[in-house]
Amino acid sequence: MSGFVDAVNAIDAWLWGLPLIIVLLGTHVFCTVRTGFIQRYTFKGIKLSVTPDSDGEGEVSQFGALTTALAATIGTGNIIGVATALAAGGPGAVLWMWFTGVFGIATKYMETAMSVKYREQTEDGRMLGGAMIALERGLNAKWLGVIFALLGAIAAFGIGCMTQANSISTALSQNFNVPTWIGGILIAVFTAVVIIGGVKSITRVTERLVPFMALFYVVGCIIVLIMDGHYVGTGIVLICKSAFSVQAGTAGFAGSAVAMAIRYGCARGLFSNESGMGSAPIVAASAKTRNPVRQSLVSMTGTFWDTVVICALTGITLVSTVCAHPDELAEVVTNNTVLTFEVFGYIPVIGKAIITLALALFAFSTILGWSYYGERCAEYLCGPKIIMPYKCAFVIMSFVGAVAALSTVWTIADILNGLMVIPNVIGIWLLSNKLMADVHTYVNDIDKVDPTPVPKVNFNSKAD
Repeated sequence: MSGFVDAVNAIDAWLWGLPLIIVLLGTHVFCTVRTGFIQRYTFKGIKLSVTPDSDGEGEVSQFGALTTALAATIGTGNIIGVATALAAGGPGAVLWMWFTGVFGIATKYMETAMSVKYREQTEDGRMLGGAMIALERGLNAKWLGVIFALLGAIAAFGIGCMTQANSISTALSQNFNVPTWIGGILIAVFTAVVIIGGVKSITRVTERLVPFMALFYVVGCIIVLIMDGHYVGTGIVLICKSAFSVQAGTAGFAGSAVAMAIRYGCARGLFSNESGMGSAPIVAASAKTRNPVRQSLVSMTGTFWDTVVICALTGITLVSTVCAHPDELAEVVTNNTVLTFEVFGYIPVIGKAIITLALALFAFSTILGWSYYGERCAEYLCGPKIIMPYKCAFVIMSFVGAVAALSTVWTIADILNGLMVIPNVIGIWLLSNKLMADVHTYVNDIDKVDPTPVPKVNFNSKAD
């Protein structure tokens, strides 16, 4: 068993090292250049996200699809993941994380456009889309779609369910003495109540939960920054200098070469915003939109909010506070979980309660979003008959995750997430010409209706 664990850890470390950094950063740059810097339409996408598209086909609003994707994306990576990057790569990692977010916006646009363009409609009116459909219809590579769907359906239980539930129950246990089994029951019950109702039920919750939890967390960060206001500028300067410095050890941080800052900053940024993984476009395909470009502009703002805003704010908060209290935080600066709690602990009385609640909300929202991703992948593989059994299994695993030790489960899920990138990126590169044709058609005429009807899916013929 120890040999198996060692092998899994070695594969995970290799996969999420240079191979995926090269693949994802390369795709980010490719998409940025190919789209003519689609990032310039970010604020147009933000406006569209709160503008209902009543003429579009779909199940949920554009805002609902965006918040569900954000629910899955804005998670523990935004809190603990940033601290992990700081511990391993130094303050400069924050800037490289931010860079991946800026360039990742273009990849998020392209993968969403691919998903919406090739989506299908089930017999009962639901939308089914994602990399698996695009690979089958756009590239005639069903086998590649099956691989993506299989990876997604399994990975959802790990990275999107069990590990998130474990984060919640651990936080409740350590900070409020709530037994993990009680936390597990609560998580399972709340998860069941929301996901059994399908995507409309999920989006109703995420439309309210995501803005609240993001604002709640941002306010907490701002309070910490105000308390150490004189060091905010110092922290930002340190981040920028460390990103390009050969040796960046200062203000309580260990020395970290620029290569390490780039590696861990990019790795955590890529993991946090999920651009290129193909997960968020699955729910984007269910949105009411009159053309693929409209929803793609909306969806790409998810990367902006996740990494360019929230991860950057987290990084500045952590670095500035360490600069303000270098001696007090010297022993915990390399401990990602402890560092985050210690930094928020400077808020009198309620500081650690704020970060605990934020962590719980972020993790729970991730459970909701990934339940939908996994369900859609499973439906693609097995048809609609699998939906309810999959949901029940997801609820059960949320309880198991809350009470079990999950180090190996987390690592296996991490590997599956990484492998999802490969078929998704293949689709983006090979379908880029068709996706760019839509950009030229709709980006300056965003209210134009796509004349191509959404095809009906026949699961019986798929099975054949």
